[in-house]
Amino acid sequence: MAKKIALLIGISEYQPGLAQLPKAVNDVEAMQRVLVDSERGGFAEGDVTVLKNPQRQDMAEAIEDLYTKCQKDDLVLLYFSGHGVTVANGDFYLSTRSTEKNQGNLRTASAVAARDVHSWMNGSKSKRLVVILDCCFSGAFAKGLTAKDSGAIDLQQYLGGEGRAILTASTSTQYAYESDGLDLSIYTNYLVEGISTGAADKDGDGRIEVDELHQYAKSKVQEVSPTMTPELYSMNKGEPIFLAKSPKDDPKLKYRKQVEEIALEDEGEISEVDRITLSVLQNDLGISVDEANGIEFEVLKPYRKRQEKLQIYEQALSKTTEYPLSNKDRNRLKRLQNTLNLRDEDVAPIEKRIIGQQKPIAPEPIQPNLANQFEFDIVKVNTQGQIINRSQKRAEFFTEDLGNGVVIDMVKIPGGTFLMGSPENELKRYEDEGPQHSVTIQDFFMGKFTVTQAQWAAVADFDKVEIDLDPDPSKFKGANRPVECVSWDDAVEFCARLSQKTGKTYRLPSEAEWEYACRAGTTTPFYFGETITTDLANYHGNYTYNSSPKGEYRQQTTDVGKFPANPFGLYDMCGNIWEWCQDEWHENYNNAPADGSAWLSGNDNQTHLLRGGSWDCNPKNCLSASRGSNCRAERDDDNDNVGFRLVCGVGRILR
Repeated sequence: MAKKIALLIGISEYQPGLAQLPKAVNDVEAMQRVLVDSERGGFAEGDVTVLKNPQRQDMAEAIEDLYTKCQKDDLVLLYFSGHGVTVANGDFYLSTRSTEKNQGNLRTASAVAARDVHSWMNGSKSKRLVVILDCCFSGAFAKGLTAKDSGAIDLQQYLGGEGRAILTASTSTQYAYESDGLDLSIYTNYLVEGISTGAADKDGDGRIEVDELHQYAKSKVQEVSPTMTPELYSMNKGEPIFLAKSPKDDPKLKYRKQVEEIALEDEGEISEVDRITLSVLQNDLGISVDEANGIEFEVLKPYRKRQEKLQIYEQALSKTTEYPLSNKDRNRLKRLQNTLNLRDEDVAPIEKRIIGQQKPIAPEPIQPNLANQFEFDIVKVNTQGQIINRSQKRAEFFTEDLGNGVVIDMVKIPGGTFLMGSPENELKRYEDEGPQHSVTIQDFFMGKFTVTQAQWAAVADFDKVEIDLDPDPSKFKGANRPVECVSWDDAVEFCARLSQKTGKTYRLPSEAEWEYACRAGTTTPFYFGETITTDLANYHGNYTYNSSPKGEYRQQTTDVGKFPANPFGLYDMCGNIWEWCQDEWHENYNNAPADGSAWLSGNDNQTHLLRGGSWDCNPKNCLSASRGSNCRAERDDDNDNVGFRLVCGVGRILR
């Protein structure tokens, strides 16, 4: 009896000389899930082999066995996520965890040669062979995203033959902006999406051909990163190769395909007429508003990511002060364009619009440019932690350039009045969170993220104000992870150095500003709603709040921006890292300031406030109002779960 057989290989761990690829193992796990799903991939679990970070010998033997032990009518799939490497003569190799590359030279005996794979394939009895190569040369850039590059390689030269299909991720991609927010490599993410949703079944026949799957993934990838060019080498002389199934009469899939069609026609925009069309279709198909919103949210995500990249480029271009552009500015912009994976035709309309305005040369310093905006997604959950609503919002921001490509985004927080503290009936509240009291906050700017290790290192190199700063204090290393192991005094010194350098007043937030910014107009226990899950924040997932399920305990920090923002556009206000506030510790809110200012005694109190919870916290410490005994520390404490976030007052310029 014919079988469907797969070998899935992911290499995340490498020797020095090749960058680590943290998403590769996630890739194979995701592929395994959709392939063994009886309603989608239809592979028997025993016929799917997964290798994570194998040694060279184990990997080579597994690939050889894949092809030599199959039968004529079997469908055979080889999937690889990791580094693909070429040598001087053009030969192509699949890397292993033991692959060595010194000064650009590959030790070929530590990798698996494509010519060997070619030989094993040619000796196979199977007439249906599929190879998916999500290969990477350049490694990982900001927030941990893996850059893919299949290189200028004629894979047909290596893997040619009858009844075969070879899919490759791309020929070039570099940095992907923070908003990608993917747990998988870009190409694999959309392969998995195409199978799991059934959306790759373009002709609606209930079967997903390899060609259909590739075209679906390619179209999605190129919305996010237009310069990526996934490729397909198909050498079928008989029937098409069907890789998975899709539901033929699923109303959600029908709705999704209509949204896909509209999005493709209008580059992610939904007109008022199309909105009416979708509303009628939703009613006819009998799907709920929440289901329809969820589908649209997912379908339009690649378009939003691309739009964010265009906004970043426009923001950078608007900062230039000399027109026509100097060669130096042109080179800088070209570097940014390449980093964002944008084509010349993508940025040309922006340049025409901005440069055509002929801005004055060398404008006087003014308060931050509030014309800059960004879009972000927010979610709302019920008491079980299930997402019941998704929506988009927009916020104003300005960017502080720290040099060498490192920036800090500061989001405008509109002023207002709110009830600070928790109501007495709130689940798992601390007595320290009362009494609730009204506080009025003026406009200010707050860091979109907690200060990262890259930002810390940049400012630590600025001129000293009071104390020395360790440029690399953190336990959990990563340029885009929050800096930790910093004391309150360290954080204050960071603010002083940045203020001295920029002429703006940077400082720690007051506790009132912090809670106001965290709540972002919400009154629920968390800004997500009635509870929290580890899909929404990084905390100790073995503990629960309300009726939510247990989740993942990561036991370390994660890259900033990994989880959904709050309604003000701030990320990680719950969990990941505790955040220092200006205020000294007080047991309750009796006699607390009502104007949003920091509560200071003037006695040089050694104990200061922490808010927000961290990676090792029970979820009750991540509540918007939480301020129990864990929410305080001596000013010289420098624990691996404590960092900070910046605040800048509107229009406050140092003279």
